[in-house]
Amino acid sequence: MRPRKADTRNLPPRMYQWTRTRKSGKVWISYYYLDLTGKAIPLGKDLDQARLKWAELEAKEKPLDLRTMKGIFDRYIRDIVPKKAPRTQKDNLAEIKQLRTMFDSAPIDAITPATIAGYRDARSAKVRANREIATLSHIFNIAREWGLTTKENPCQGVRKNREKPRDYYANDVVWEAVYRKAVQELKDAMDLAYLTGQRPADVLVMRKDDVEGDYLMVQQNKTNKKLRIQINAGEVANSLGLLIRKITERNAHLSSSYLIVSRNGKRMSATMLRKRWDIAREEARLAAMETGDALLAGKIGEFQFRDIRPKAASEILDVGDASLLLGHTKGDITERVYRRIGAIAKPSK
Repeated sequence: MRPRKADTRNLPPRMYQWTRTRKSGKVWISYYYLDLTGKAIPLGKDLDQARLKWAELEAKEKPLDLRTMKGIFDRYIRDIVPKKAPRTQKDNLAEIKQLRTMFDSAPIDAITPATIAGYRDARSAKVRANREIATLSHIFNIAREWGLTTKENPCQGVRKNREKPRDYYANDVVWEAVYRKAVQELKDAMDLAYLTGQRPADVLVMRKDDVEGDYLMVQQNKTNKKLRIQINAGEVANSLGLLIRKITERNAHLSSSYLIVSRNGKRMSATMLRKRWDIAREEARLAAMETGDALLAGKIGEFQFRDIRPKAASEILDVGDASLLLGHTKGDITERVYRRIGAIAKPSK
């Protein structure tokens, strides 16, 4: 039998890696199994899949690292996570880190719905447990596609922890208290978030050149949903149009094309926004305490920048219009999660 090249000596017996450099410079790699007669049996281009086929041909068990969740987590992080949005990548990595504490050494075929339920009950962070199980469910589905298991997804049918949507509503008194203490770039971010109804991450990447004709063009990072938000009513600028014009004129001497920028022209990052928000909110809370209004101070202390999006949704009378602005496909999500004040009703007399 011919000797192996140095880079293929870690492969199982009779398994070989063949490489070829194409004219484009791209390296083509494929794996083969040489039987006792010297016949080359193709195993495919994916190393893990090739090792599984090798195990079948050799009538041996699957390699241990492809049977336990550790190897499956590693491959999911390598092949699947990088294809997701940056925020989802960050969340998935945190979720998998938590899942590893219980499942890393577990054989995939040994995990049952009872195992998943036990993990759910043992987690003190109940909402996070739901997200972790959802990620684990996707990992199982991908592992089935990879041929690493033929079992049904054990996460299917497992009851999730009950979740209560955040129900905080920032009324105009709370809003004004924080707004008064905010620096100009934070005021701009608050106004832009309220008038567009968009998530903080989407507000921070809005640019002057996103304005096309009578619309502000928005593509939501979380869902990739595209929106055209009107900035003109006929030939007259509406509230959003006036805000964008004011920001553009104020920052005309700065080179940045972003709408939300610091005084020295740097694009506002999430960290910069959070620091400015924390300072303004704390100053507003202390001011309320000084006047003896502990109730208002408590409400101010609970106010988060992300509450601006549901404030916008709550203050639009038509739920259909609110749903459209927020980029929701179904109005029930807007109604159930984002509209945080009651419907308008008339008195009995």
